Amino acid sequence: QLQLVESGGGSVQPGGSLRLSCVVSGGVYSSYYMAWFRQKPGKEREGVAGIDTSGGRTYYTSSVKGRFTISQDNAKNTVYLQMDSLKSEDTAMYSCAARSAAMVVAGLFEQDYAYWGQGTQVTVSS
Repeated sequence: QLQLVESGGGSVQPGGSLRLSCVVSGGVYSSYYMAWFRQKPGKEREGVAGIDTSGGRTYYTSSVKGRFTISQDNAKNTVYLQMDSLKSEDTAMYSCAARSAAMVVAGLFEQDYAYWGQGTQVTVSS
């Protein structure tokens, strides 16, 4: 059973930075497409960024382009989300997720992901 464990959340002032980590275990890392999702209070979960673990191609939702960077360390089976220039509207519970890399999907859709971490809270406030 694939397991995902996030860390790195916390509280930061607007304009600040945080880096989230997601360690993957229990499966062949390169068999999965990894993504970060977030859920704001009272809102549906939304895809933030994704990465093809084999080729390294990345995807970002428009609201975070230029501010967030998804990356990976294949040797450590770990995916990162570097979040810079944080805004109050970035406040949310962030979760990493995995789906089969064999799926051909354009975009980040919650229903495509079978494996989820427990989530880590990010709060941006002055």
